[in-house]
Order: sequence, then structure tokens, then C-alpha cells
Amino acid sequence: MVRRNLVLALLCLTVLAPIVLYTDRLSAASNPTSNDEVLVEASGLSFGTNQVGEPHALSQELTNSVKEPVGVIYFDNSSNSNQIPTDPVDGLASSTTAELPFGKSEEHKSRVLSAAVDERSWPEREAMIKEVTNGVIGNGLEKPELLEENKEMGSQHTIPNSVPAKEENESEKQHRQTSPRNNPEKRQTILRKKSSDMTIPDARVRQLKDQLICAKVYLGIGPIRANPHLVRELRLRIKDTQRVLGDATKDSDLPKNTYEKLKAMELILNKGKQIQDDCAAVVKKLRAMVHSSEEQLRIHKKQELFLTQLAAKTISKGLHCLPLRLSNEYFSLNSSQQQFPYQEKFEDPDLYHYALFSDNILATAVVVNSTISNANNPADHVFHIVTDRLNYAAMRMWFLANPPGKAAIQVQTIEEFTWLNDSYSPVLKQLRSQSMIDYYFRTRHATANSDANLKYRNPKYLSILNHLRFYLPEVFPRLSKVVFLDDDIVVQKDLTGLWKVDMKGKINGAIETCGESFHRFDKYLNFSNPLIAKNFNPRACGWAYGMNVFDLDEWRKQKITEVYHCWQNLNIDRQLWRLGSLPPGLITFYNHTLPIDHRWHILGLGYNAQVDLKDIESAAVIHYNGNMKPWLDIGMPKYRGYWSKYVNYDHIFIRDCNINP
Repeated sequence: MVRRNLVLALLCLTVLAPIVLYTDRLSAASNPTSNDEVLVEASGLSFGTNQVGEPHALSQELTNSVKEPVGVIYFDNSSNSNQIPTDPVDGLASSTTAELPFGKSEEHKSRVLSAAVDERSWPEREAMIKEVTNGVIGNGLEKPELLEENKEMGSQHTIPNSVPAKEENESEKQHRQTSPRNNPEKRQTILRKKSSDMTIPDARVRQLKDQLICAKVYLGIGPIRANPHLVRELRLRIKDTQRVLGDATKDSDLPKNTYEKLKAMELILNKGKQIQDDCAAVVKKLRAMVHSSEEQLRIHKKQELFLTQLAAKTISKGLHCLPLRLSNEYFSLNSSQQQFPYQEKFEDPDLYHYALFSDNILATAVVVNSTISNANNPADHVFHIVTDRLNYAAMRMWFLANPPGKAAIQVQTIEEFTWLNDSYSPVLKQLRSQSMIDYYFRTRHATANSDANLKYRNPKYLSILNHLRFYLPEVFPRLSKVVFLDDDIVVQKDLTGLWKVDMKGKINGAIETCGESFHRFDKYLNFSNPLIAKNFNPRACGWAYGMNVFDLDEWRKQKITEVYHCWQNLNIDRQLWRLGSLPPGLITFYNHTLPIDHRWHILGLGYNAQVDLKDIESAAVIHYNGNMKPWLDIGMPKYRGYWSKYVNYDHIFIRDCNINP
């Protein structure tokens, strides 16, 4: 009986004891104040996964602080970021595969995740655990890219110190939002930007051009030429590549099928490389190609120069029509209608006088219109225009039909100056000589003995109008000062200030042009001639015609015209300088030229596409010196507007001749 009671007592104890112990355990887990006394043994946990991103079980040791470092591995994303335990192999949160450095593996195996909580409810802790585990496991899906990026960015494996879990959660969330390492889209954007910065914009264009050169080299090598099938393929690929390249200068200009063409050419070139491995033959062929290209370039440059000079000498149909139309109208007027008003101003020394020698009616009209439009008092300005007999009637008719307000206009023909004859002017005698006419008009191709610079072969130099500037005191015997203007200039400001310039005993006021090496004396004169070398400095600064102030009184006093005649007689065989008006001008006014402010006169609009627009806007006079005149089709469009705004394209004569801007 006693034994039976003992057995029943033991049975009751074995049944009730687990119930009591389990109830006590549940009450302890539900009490947040007893977290310091609760430990969860890792041996009773299983941390596997049913599917990616969902753990079987996750227990957390609820303690205020970590007594010892947990043997887990962390990525140090930034100095202030939160550390998340991550397995370096599969990217999942784990402590069972980490190697513990402190020699207490048994104790650390009993812990999976520990963090301090401050008066936090279980739902908050559960949400935090879910957020952390989801973030870590989610990042683990891209583990190869993350590992590679961490290596490149110098990430380190560290063991964290004790950090409050709330601060860790907020810092982690902010870091995950801002860090490109945890933001795939932002990371890809940064990588694309870096790659685009390092990409050469014309890399593929260069590669295609290199392939073309290589293919052309192969076509000229014997072993490859003996293979007709390969030659046919090479020629086909060359045509395809040339068609793809077109006028492309950067990769974005190429069509979409460029890569396929490039690979196809590469395959053909590899075939050629297998057939031809003789480097000496390739080098020889390349040298021949370079020599041929240089020769073609030289020929094309010479042709370009010739065609440019030819275009500069030609007259468009409109400019040829205009003087005919005006001449016809002029001769229909009676003699009284052919006279200009304000003739009493022609010799008044107190007014502002301009000398303009030209046979171009439209260009002359622009010079007069622009000068009057920018003058403070147009009534004080007098224009003396000298033209040839062919354009005399047309020039007069234009200004009779388009009078420049109260400004005075005088139009003369060069034949009126009876004193200008062969016996007085050596240059006139030379211009009319048969040798000079043959030099300009004989039909022949350029030879080794001809002048290298074709611009000196321009027939305009046969016109005495080009040399009349050396006879200003004779043309204007009663004037003391005159401003000389070329017909290819545009006036943008009032020019009366030129008459106030102190000439300091000099005769010619002009802007110097020695800022560039080709505008010095040695580029215009033949210093191999002892007469030139003895009298002039080869590095002396040149100056420009186009807008010049001449002191006629000083000119007469120093007999400058006789100096000009002397040097013209010495240059009868063109051994001192080639033809033109600037070289004899440099000689005649040597040591008699006063440099004036460059803002008075800007050059280069007829040949230089790089003239600063600010300099153009601020200049008093802009000069279209060069072949590309604004009234020609070859004129530069970027500068034409400064000239064309002074042309009335609605004028009946201009409309009738189809002259358009």
C-alpha cells in the first residue's frame, strides 16, 4: 500500500511539474521588466529557411546591453551607419557560420541576436526584427554585386559596439535610402555616369577610319591581291564602312547597324592578316599612301586657291545688271537733272571730306549710307567718288536717285584728271605695257616660274583706280586733310574724330597690323635685293589701307608723290615687290605713318572667320579685306549682316536685277 501511494505521488509530480514550470516561463516572457533575467538557448532554435527571405525561427535575447562581443560578421557601410550581421558567403543574417575570435564559442553559440531595448513593447520589437531581417535578406538577393562593390569601395568587416536599437533602426533606414550600395537604381546611375565620362565621343568613328586605312593597305599588297575572293570582300566592306561613316564626326552620328559593319570588317581584316604577315611590305605600302595623300592635298590646296581667286574676280549677274539699268536711266535725264546739289561744299576745307575710288556701285553706296547713318551732323560731310568711264553714268544715277540727305556727293571719272598720263605717272605707263597685260591675261596654266601667290595676279591691279590714292594732293588741290576709304568697309560710328587726331608731322594715319608675323615688311618686300635690304627694316611693322587719314599739306611739303615715282621706276621689272598698292605704300610712307587706335579700324572680315564679335561691335570701321566680300556668294554669312543692313533691297533697281541679301 505504501509503495502504491509512493508511485502515485511520483506520477502526480511528473505530470504537474512540467505544467508549473511552463506557466512560470510564459509569465516571465510576457513581463517586460524581467528581460534582464531571461535567456534563450540557441540549442533549442533552428535557423534554416523554407524559401528565400523567410526564416524558420528567430529568437532574440532581450537584454539592456551586450556583455561580450557577438561572433558575427558585419559590413561597415559608413562611419555612422548601422551594422547588420551578414554572412559573407550567402548574404543572410547568421551566427552559426561565423568564426568567433575570442575563444568562447560555446557561450556565443547560445546567442543569435542581441540588442538593447528601452521600455519597448513586443509589437515594436517584432516590427524592428522583421524590418532588419527583411532588409538583410533582401540585400542578400544581390550578394555577388554587393560583394564586388564592397571590395571596390573598401568596405571592412568589423564587430560592432553596443548601440541602442532605436538609433540603429533609424540610422539604418536613412542609410538604406541614401546609400547607392543598398539602392540598385542609384548605383546603376552612378556607374553609367562614370562610364559615360570615360567614353571618347568619337571612339567608334576612329576605329572605323583605322579599319578603312588597314583595308586599303591590304588591297595593295601582292599576296592578298592574288586572292580574288578576299579582294572582293575587302572592297565590299570598304564601301559599307564608307557608307556608314559618311560625314559622321562622333559616335552619335553613326547609324544603328555600325557595330555589325565594324565586326564584319574586323573578320575580313583578320583573314587578310593571316595571309599577309610581312611587316616590311605593309610599312612600304603605308609610306606610299602617305606620299600620295600629301601630293593630293597639295594639288587640292592649289585648286582651292585658284577657284577662290576666280570667284573673287567674277561679277554676279545682279551686279552686272545694276550699272546697265542705272546707265540707261541716267541717259534718259536732261542735263539739269544730272547735276548734284551742294556743289559749293566740294572744296570747303572746314568740312569733313572723304575720298572713295571704286567701280562697284553697290559697295560704294554702302560706304556712303553707313557713314551718313552714323554721322552726328551729316550736312558737314562731303564724299568725293572717282570711278572709271564705264561706270560713271551708273554711279551718278544711283546717288541722284538716292541722295544722302544734306551731305554732298561728287562723282568724277578718272579721265577728267588730264594731268594723270604716261609721262607723269610711271605706274600708269607700266600698267599699259604689253608685258604687264600678258602677265595678267595670257591664257596659261600655273608654272614653276609664275608667282606662287595668285592674289598678286588679280587684274584689278591693272586699274589706275587702285593707284590713285598716291595722287591725293593732285586730286584735291585745295584740301588740307582727307580721309581715304576703301569700298569694302562699313562705317559704324561717327568719324569726325579723325580730323582731330594730332598727326605729329606724319602724313599717313593708319592702324598697325604687326600683331601677326605675316604683316611685317619682309612679307611684302624682296629683302634679297640689296636696295630693299639697305633702306628698310625687315621687321618693321606694316599698316593697313582701308581707312586712312592723310595730311595733304605735309604730303606736299615733303614731296611724297616724287618718292613714290622714284620707287616705281626702280621696280619696273617687279624685282623689289610684287604688284599691288600696299607694298609701294609701305615704302612711300616709311617713317611717315602715325599709328592710330585699333578701335578705329577692324580688319579680316573677308578672310578670317575668328574675328571677335565684340571687337566688331565696338569698331568705328569694319573692313572686309580678303577675297570673301559680303556682296559675293563666297562671303562669310556670319559677317554679311553688318554690310547688308545698309542696302535697300526694296529699291526698284535692286529688285529688277534680282539682288538679294
